[in-house]
Amino acid sequence: MRVKAIIAYDGSHYLGFQKQKSSKRTITSAVENALISLHIPSPIVGSGRTDAGVHASGQVIHFDLPDYWDDMAKLKLNLNRKLTDISFKHITKVSDDFHARFSAKKRLYRYVFKTQKPSVFEQKYISHYSDFDPLLLRQALKCFEGKHDFTLFHKTGTETHTNIREIYHSTYVKRQGYHFIYFQANGFLRAQVRMMVDASMQCAREEMTLTQLAEQIECQKKYSTKLAPHEGLYLAKIYY
Repeated sequence: MRVKAIIAYDGSHYLGFQKQKSSKRTITSAVENALISLHIPSPIVGSGRTDAGVHASGQVIHFDLPDYWDDMAKLKLNLNRKLTDISFKHITKVSDDFHARFSAKKRLYRYVFKTQKPSVFEQKYISHYSDFDPLLLRQALKCFEGKHDFTLFHKTGTETHTNIREIYHSTYVKRQGYHFIYFQANGFLRAQVRMMVDASMQCAREEMTLTQLAEQIECQKKYSTKLAPHEGLYLAKIYY
């Protein structure tokens, strides 16, 4: 029996979502170990990978259950008792052909930062950028909307069939002293969101022009490969 689960996690203590040979400090390893302790030997499949230190409020995974595990509320309770910094929000039964990654239609990432230095209680979860021009930031973010070849906006090391992705929406809002950037797309390349955030902030601080940003988006010239700090990034929602 296949189930879909929505999980949230504090990524600051983990080396990313994906299982690694060199370390067990990954989200996947932690969740699979919790499942094994409940006599559920199934591997998990995520909607996407998050890097070391990156958080999630709406990551989606799927895994397969033995038939005798039919109480989803009890399963959720037991898993949350066994896990630290990872929380199961919902677990629901799905069809056997559901796939957390390949069935997904859209993905939403949220980036959070302050212009003042975050407090010691915030510094693992909120990034810092100094003063900037909100109008320039919005103009920079709009440059990413549409279908583009993002070859110059990702880290190498992960093979993909294509570097073309479609950004449906890219927006900026401010709420009570906190600044939020949102990207919604059909998918993202490795570190693409962090690179887009930092390039947009360079434009907003007049360290890069909008013309230069457009040239990099169109793969004409590379101006920056800097990544925004990982603390402020959250995988927020997956749409099916």
